[in-house]
Amino acid sequence: MRLLKPVLLGAAVGLAALPAFAQTKVTNQGVTPAEIVIGTHQDLSGPIKVWGVPVLNGMQLAVDDVNGKGGIHGRKLRLIAEDTQYDPKKAVLASQKMVEKDKVFAMIGPMGSPTVLAAQDVLFDAGVPQLFPLTAAEFTFKFDPAKPQERLKFNNLLPYVESTRAAVKYMVEWKKTKNNCIMYQDDEYGKNVFDGFTQQLTAMNMKASSVTTYKRGASDFAAQAAKMKADGCDLVLMGTVIRETIGLMAEAKKIGFAPVWLGATPVNVLEIPALGKELVEGLYAAAGFVIPYRDTSTGAVKEWCEAYFKKFGVEPNSQAVIGYNTVMTFAHYANVAGKDLTGQKLLDALESGSVYQDIFSSPPTKFSKTNHLATTITQVQEIKNGRWVLVKGDLLF
Repeated sequence: MRLLKPVLLGAAVGLAALPAFAQTKVTNQGVTPAEIVIGTHQDLSGPIKVWGVPVLNGMQLAVDDVNGKGGIHGRKLRLIAEDTQYDPKKAVLASQKMVEKDKVFAMIGPMGSPTVLAAQDVLFDAGVPQLFPLTAAEFTFKFDPAKPQERLKFNNLLPYVESTRAAVKYMVEWKKTKNNCIMYQDDEYGKNVFDGFTQQLTAMNMKASSVTTYKRGASDFAAQAAKMKADGCDLVLMGTVIRETIGLMAEAKKIGFAPVWLGATPVNVLEIPALGKELVEGLYAAAGFVIPYRDTSTGAVKEWCEAYFKKFGVEPNSQAVIGYNTVMTFAHYANVAGKDLTGQKLLDALESGSVYQDIFSSPPTKFSKTNHLATTITQVQEIKNGRWVLVKGDLLF
């Protein structure tokens, strides 16, 4: 959180100094007496469909829950979803279609750093808020007060830079590692993880012992594993997703390379222990909330898990939780905005300081006029006996 203070102070001064004509344009489209139209773009058939599909499932379950309770001041939610296949060009086209043809009121939970970055100006130019995207890159919540349309961006995901810093600080101090290394995806996501890694090492008067990258879609990590072994790495941070995490650890095992493994927040998913099995035992990851398991959950979380399983026929996972929360968070602030819903009233509600608390015991969501990021509180979790378990919570840096 301390990292953001200078930026937020500048934002506060800048907003106060804006001339009267520099107001944020916010759309009113997509709101009728009967419904609110919201949109999302996901990877449903591309390289990270293991994220996109359950995220969309979670969103659909939330829409069902909201509508089943009468909607938002009597208006039902209607969700439009487009498949980008994790392709930035397709994300732009999908956003144009949803803004111009479907007339979405807000874009909720769009997927992926490169895809969200490519498409967000389509939304801002039309006055469509971009809410709670499925990327924790800094561009999704930091805004320039001299550019009023950037006030339309809000994020409730744990940010990559801050969560990486908190997790690295904890792990280095706990494990007393000396040669700390990183492999990261060569895109906006990976660069944010790299920034958090290097910022924290600098704060601890340390330097990276080895830095290596890979292109999205890569499947061979033998060279990276060999380099990090040769460089003597005793901790490896992975700015990876699913198959890259397992692929790197598999290559490392072949050559007898066994450092402390730490993943950024996208590594904290059920698919990694399910697919990696014994190979990934002992893997640590930064995380934002405890993953619910259907057979051990209780109360409202148990009911949610059972509803998800009944509707989709698969076990719920962290991606589904995140997708569900995007819609439920939108519903909270749309309710706060009141019966006469407009774009400006939604923006005012988001910036009002009203707190949303989900059923999963995540950190509370709260925004203000100068802070469009909900939280930086981090956990570290570990895979034990095929399940993610909490190691340490309430971490900052």
